Amino acid sequence: MDELIETPGKDSKNTAVLIWIGTLFLGFIPGLIVYLVKKDDAYILDQAKEALNWSITAAIGYVAAMILTFVLIGFLVFVALGICHLVFCVMGAIGASNGKTFRVPFALRLIN
Repeated sequence: MDELIETPGKDSKNTAVLIWIGTLFLGFIPGLIVYLVKKDDAYILDQAKEALNWSITAAIGYVAAMILTFVLIGFLVFVALGICHLVFCVMGAIGASNGKTFRVPFALRLIN
């Protein structure tokens, strides 16, 4: 879970932190932009993929929660998913600031 690709530089760490903070507020957009543009840095690419995988997983969860609102349990799913999203993005930003690779425990690995 906390494997190091190599010791990332300060710019790489800062970019990875921005990816996770951007994911918190903008969803999949920051991860996708960095994934498409910054393929030369292995650490940034890894964290962009992880943030993108998490945002896709969260989006699927939000769609499921919208469907479940008709059964009145969807509101609880929205709250639980929102808390998970906040916690995982903050944990990703903290891990990135320390230069560690962060893995969301139950994100779908759609982008390898």
